[in-house]
Amino acid sequence: MLGRIFTEQFAFSASDSVVVIGLGRFGGAVAQSLMRLGHDVMGIDQREDLVQFWGDRLTHAVQADSTNESTMLQLGVADFSHAIVAIGSDLAASLMTLMVLTELGIKDIWVKAQTPDHGQIAQRIGAHHVIFPEADMGARVAHLITGRMMDFIEFEDGFAIAKIHAPPDTHHQVLAESQVRTRHGVTVVGVKRANEDFQHAQPETRILPADLLIVSGPTKNIELFASGGKRKR
Repeated sequence: MLGRIFTEQFAFSASDSVVVIGLGRFGGAVAQSLMRLGHDVMGIDQREDLVQFWGDRLTHAVQADSTNESTMLQLGVADFSHAIVAIGSDLAASLMTLMVLTELGIKDIWVKAQTPDHGQIAQRIGAHHVIFPEADMGARVAHLITGRMMDFIEFEDGFAIAKIHAPPDTHHQVLAESQVRTRHGVTVVGVKRANEDFQHAQPETRILPADLLIVSGPTKNIELFASGGKRKR
């Protein structure tokens, strides 16, 4: 799931290399997911035990000080397409590492932030994307617990993709008739029916009560649509 968030939202190509700095719980999970998706991944951490653990799981794992520009240059970090700063609670190390990456000219830098202030400072220094893993996961779990959504991914601009049960006002209608986009402000991307293959949604696609819908759009609109409510005009 963590690797998909990066690849689906920002279209990492299969040949892109990624450096993940900080191999704790979050950084390690991201690095492993990216490896499964076919990317070359270098992991960097100051802790020897973490580097040893990830040594045979990543393309490369190196024990190094990511706040040292000369060290990072020698490791070839400047040649990577993407960098993810996944350093945990050490705010200074996170921001100093970010400064080094901007000096090296990395074109796509992600930073894990613990607080809104951390995120704002990171953006000012040069982070292209800021991630709040705990807050994002909390929102996702809340949606799953309510039972309205079976899966949910929200992106940083308030846009989301979700898998939901077909709301009652779409049942036994084709999408052109139910006018989901006009009435609810969301787009039905695809439909999954029991014992049938996934199908991309077309205007003539008929929705049945047991169907699962893949929908995209503003988060608030999806929440209302999933709950059977209507968007306020």
